[in-house]
Amino acid sequence: MDKKLSRQIAIITGASSGIGAGVAKSMAAEGAIVVINYPVPAAKDMAEQVLQEIKAEGGTGMTYACDVSKEDQVIKMFQDTIAMFGTVDILVNNAGLQRDAKFTEMTLEQWNFVLSVNLTGQFLCAREAIKEFLRRGVDPSKSKAAGKIICMSSVHEVIPWAGHANYAASKGGIMMMMKTIAQEYAPQKIRINSIAPGAIATPINHDAWDTSAHLQQLLKLIPEKRIGQVEDIGKAAVFLASDDADYVNGTTLFVDGGMTLYPGFEDNG
Repeated sequence: MDKKLSRQIAIITGASSGIGAGVAKSMAAEGAIVVINYPVPAAKDMAEQVLQEIKAEGGTGMTYACDVSKEDQVIKMFQDTIAMFGTVDILVNNAGLQRDAKFTEMTLEQWNFVLSVNLTGQFLCAREAIKEFLRRGVDPSKSKAAGKIICMSSVHEVIPWAGHANYAASKGGIMMMMKTIAQEYAPQKIRINSIAPGAIATPINHDAWDTSAHLQQLLKLIPEKRIGQVEDIGKAAVFLASDDADYVNGTTLFVDGGMTLYPGFEDNG
């Protein structure tokens, strides 16, 4: 029985840990050849560990260093991936970070850094992916689509988040960029969607769930009363990248345990 992503080449940005690593493992388990992107030399060992875990389960891929906010590095990552594997079929635009501050204390450097990685990085990677999808066209032996892009957004594309204006703005921008390019390239059989995770147990939000007290406070925001796991996001990413989602285009899939359901009103407000 063929796996859902057999022989498809998937670049997953920011995949040395957290959600990105989880997505890489899930896609590799469904037959994708994964490119595990990491941003800085310090993350190389973590990326290699992810790759070794994938290989131990029978998967395959490679690691690749690239700062997604740098145009020349993004272009080279796609060139090198195509030279190695022949094409790119899937892009998971996952790389993201936070630099939190009260709005009146937020520096221009903090604002620009978050926007450059979270939003500009997704623009640069999506642009190169779409160029390759258009060049190659549909390969029906792999997929009904010419290519698939999954933008990793957040519940904060719709939920305001005091103290995180740069992060929330980047995620709102991702939502509108995703919808716009999905509209633009749907006629060419390119599918572009987002996943909006809620609270997922990853290093970026470790302080929110590292103790029982912190976890209980967090769970007040989640109707399902559990923190999400990277596997929850990985399964959603596999679905959106597969032909099971062939008629899903330009939408955000919220994987949040109900966090966007205004849990403050669950007891009648």
